[in-house]
Amino acid sequence: MLTGKAEKRPRGELARVLVVDDEADIRELLDLTLARMGVSADLAANLFEARRLLDQRRYQLCLTDMRLPDGEGLEVVRLIVERYGETPVAVITAFGSTQNAVAALKAGAFDYLAKPVALEQLRSLIKSALNLPRRRAGGGEDESVGSVTQLIGHSPAIEQVRVTIDKLARSQAPVYISGESGTGKELAARLIHDQSTRRAAPFVPVNCGAIPESLMESEFFGYRKGAFTGAENDRAGFFQAAQGGTLFLDEIADLPLPMQVKLLRAIQEKKVRRVGSTVEEAIDVRIISATHRSLRDRVDAGNFRQDLYYRVNVIELRMPPLRERDEDVEALVQAILVRLCGTQPPRLDPQAMAALKAYSFPGNVRELENILERATALCSNDAVLAEDLQLAPPMVANDSVGRDGETLDDYLNRIEKQTILDALNKTSFNRTAAARLLGVSFRSLRYRIERLGIEE
Repeated sequence: MLTGKAEKRPRGELARVLVVDDEADIRELLDLTLARMGVSADLAANLFEARRLLDQRRYQLCLTDMRLPDGEGLEVVRLIVERYGETPVAVITAFGSTQNAVAALKAGAFDYLAKPVALEQLRSLIKSALNLPRRRAGGGEDESVGSVTQLIGHSPAIEQVRVTIDKLARSQAPVYISGESGTGKELAARLIHDQSTRRAAPFVPVNCGAIPESLMESEFFGYRKGAFTGAENDRAGFFQAAQGGTLFLDEIADLPLPMQVKLLRAIQEKKVRRVGSTVEEAIDVRIISATHRSLRDRVDAGNFRQDLYYRVNVIELRMPPLRERDEDVEALVQAILVRLCGTQPPRLDPQAMAALKAYSFPGNVRELENILERATALCSNDAVLAEDLQLAPPMVANDSVGRDGETLDDYLNRIEKQTILDALNKTSFNRTAAARLLGVSFRSLRYRIERLGIEE
């Protein structure tokens, strides 16, 4: 028998939420909270009832416990993602069950709450979910919602980035943006924020590598007056500044291990404590992180906590290097020239454009911007010639310095792969012996073999 309200309300009168929980007191708490927010709720005590209700009507949000008498909350998440994609679903997990929360977010959950449920966090989650842009029947966004237009180009690689950003904007899950320097990781983070329900709140970018280690805790979490010499007034940290919005942690791989522990707790508990305070403050912040390094390699080397890695890398967005989207070079050139020179930029000589299209751009879009800024300062007669670009000569094609168009990462990966293959061949592909020969742990060698795609 279904628990809760079975009566049909006129369509559009109230937002409607599906609550799935086997504990009657939790259902009552959620129902009461929703009613006070002007939201109607249907209540289900198990997976079977939830499926029946989902078949009967559409919901603006589903709140589900992770443990149900006849199944798992993950089944509700997967069902809604597959069949009712326009409905965000949030999970309620037992205190400290961060593994369940990460699994739910990876499966497509909008967000999660930990028991005991904090009413302030619950209200914030409900408001965010109900403010999500609704999708039209054809699968597109409602016309009142803007689309991602700041990514220049129409290559398959950049179109895939646009599609992923649209999806990520409809979630609260932590996002890890990978990619080489200059590929536009911060731009992608801003676009995710601007397309999300958090767009009216601050977007706070932080360069983790630019903060002295001694100041990190106070910069991230703030401090109380008198907490240390020079603390003359209370001060908010990055988390408080980003309240309700997005905190972008650029170059997160540069965080020292002690700060990684504190960051992990803040993300898991959604609370921070200012330096000099005995009271924790609830925070409502979405974490987006990025680095040009390989976080997996940092974990393997013991320089980045594995538990933090799994918390920040719930969903990964890879920003492609410019050499993988060379068909976008001409559009990028035109856009950059207009930004640098206004509506009447200098024209690019055909040979100059051909030179740019043939260039490998180890510094990606940022390097292209620098090249054009220098060229516009050097050119004459309102025309940029090939010599004005001053492009670096291609790398010599030999093993000592890398191959033509090969980046440093590609070159190092190639050398590493060959070294590992040599060791494996010497040991008849005995990985334990090869690891000993290379002076690395077996775990480290196994990870490198998988990353480099080495097969016996």
